[in-house]
Amino acid sequence: MSTGKINVTADNIFPIIKKFLYSDHEIFLRELISNAVDATTKLKQLSRMGEAQGELGDLTIQIEIDEENKQLRIIDKGVGMTAEEVDQYINQLAFSGAEDFLKKYEGKLDGADIIGHFGLGFYSAFMVSSKVEIITRSYKAEANEAVHWTCEGNPEFTLDTVEKAERGTEIILNIAEDSEEFLKESRIGELLDKYAKFMQVPVQFGTREETVKEGEGDDAVETKVTVPHIVNNTEPAWTKSPADLKDEDYAQFYRELYPMSFEQPLFHIHLNVDYPFDLTGVLFFPSIKPNMEIQKNKIQLYQSQVFVTDHVEGIVPDFLTLLHGVIDSKDIPLNVSRSYLQNDHNVRKISSHITKKVADKLEELFKADREDFAQKWNDIKVIIEYGMLSEEKFFDRAKKFALMVNTKEEKFTIDEYIEKVGENQVNKNGETVILYTANPEAQHGFIAKAQAKGYDVVVLDSPLTSHYIQKLESSYEKLKFARVDADTIDKLIEKEENNVSVLSEKQLEDLKSAMEENVNKAKFNVRLENMDSSELPLTITVPEFMRRMKEMQATGGGGMFMGDLPETYELIVNTNHPLASRILDTEGDERGTLIRNATDLAMLQQNLLHGEALTNFIQRSVDNL
Repeated sequence: MSTGKINVTADNIFPIIKKFLYSDHEIFLRELISNAVDATTKLKQLSRMGEAQGELGDLTIQIEIDEENKQLRIIDKGVGMTAEEVDQYINQLAFSGAEDFLKKYEGKLDGADIIGHFGLGFYSAFMVSSKVEIITRSYKAEANEAVHWTCEGNPEFTLDTVEKAERGTEIILNIAEDSEEFLKESRIGELLDKYAKFMQVPVQFGTREETVKEGEGDDAVETKVTVPHIVNNTEPAWTKSPADLKDEDYAQFYRELYPMSFEQPLFHIHLNVDYPFDLTGVLFFPSIKPNMEIQKNKIQLYQSQVFVTDHVEGIVPDFLTLLHGVIDSKDIPLNVSRSYLQNDHNVRKISSHITKKVADKLEELFKADREDFAQKWNDIKVIIEYGMLSEEKFFDRAKKFALMVNTKEEKFTIDEYIEKVGENQVNKNGETVILYTANPEAQHGFIAKAQAKGYDVVVLDSPLTSHYIQKLESSYEKLKFARVDADTIDKLIEKEENNVSVLSEKQLEDLKSAMEENVNKAKFNVRLENMDSSELPLTITVPEFMRRMKEMQATGGGGMFMGDLPETYELIVNTNHPLASRILDTEGDERGTLIRNATDLAMLQQNLLHGEALTNFIQRSVDNL
């Protein structure tokens, strides 16, 4: 057996870093500014411990473009580096100065957020540069003593002694020809807004004009002054205690996150956890209408105030990706390039905790001001229903505040509503039947029939309704949902009593044959029912099971084959209505016209009569005036 060390050849590693380490070349700016933030944070900590002497001064990080010389500069006034440290942290790949600092001062740091981990971020500069230079002076150096490091993206480098008046580091990127977009002010401004918006140290990019008002009243004079353009807010809302923030602070933060949004969120949830893992953030509930105009990728993931991604699937439960806001955690495991999550038990724990915090907040809001919660129900119900379908623990919590809204706009929890309808809506099998409508206007006639029987009807109009009621039926014993137009009302809530037909067996057979001869049998299944004579002569319904399966398949789920089935309807004939006898008493064309007119009326009630069929029906009706 033999042992040895694996050698990494720099000739081979540079092309890999330049092409494959980061999924997007624009990431270089985030990495270099993060390094500058770390250098500044280290200096603050050393000063606090008495290891760095003198005044810290202005610690603002500068971003400068020199378009003429095709250079982009990132300048900080942090700890800087000596020649030995350049050799240790720059000339050796994957040797992290941040990790080294944390180990050296373990237990002595005052909550310092050091960003770097892998020691590779600096090399992202070579993705956009033909040459990279470092001019750096350590806080430990003698006056003007500095070093100048130069490399052209290969294993060769130069390291010289130079003079530099101030402590800190200047990174000079000589931008390559294929990356000259990064010499444009608008492009760099866009990247700073994306990646540096909330970094912990002020970042300046050029200047801006500001109006200053001097004096009072009529003597007031407004003048314009040039001030540094600071691109970031170093203390965003999620870094503060909820006790220190008011509603207007959260509203301002939302505008800061989404400056192009014109709608205000309904409410917010502030996450502030330090055990068993680090997690902070603010989540906002947007207004989501029943048509489900949803925008995902609105939650931004940060690590120590450094933007990572807005694709948070995995750490945020799927149903909460409909929310907006920010999550920040030092404990979220990321890949080497900090561009996506690595799946591990911490991610799952954080996801479960976020679900719990959201459920806690919703229950708190419901208990604190039920009326206000109920007013917002239509805007948040899709998110809550989605959560109840996808997270069992959330379902158990949400049953306490998920609402049922009836056609009179009265609102009940699920348990309250089951108690409300009580024995009145229990069928002969002992099942409580909840009648619902997807469209109160379109299904008005069916609702009226249900109400005439003393039944109550709820409105369930979200795209998840079929999935949602299926979940409720499986979770509650002897609970059944039926849409009001799925059958006649006596069949939807079937009691023991049955109506008797006024027609004989022979007449019933003749009636069914006459109907089937004059309607489209591929579209309608003719069914005779012995109903009260005051009920409509013909009613068209969509069988609950068939419609529900089709809706579930359309929104994901249900049998895939259901989407291929033709549209079929139940054509229910009231055998006790006078029209039934009239149909039997007529023959030939007169019978056909009578049946077609009655069928068209039933189709009209269900909004199924269109085009030529509607035109022909109107013409026949006019001819019979």
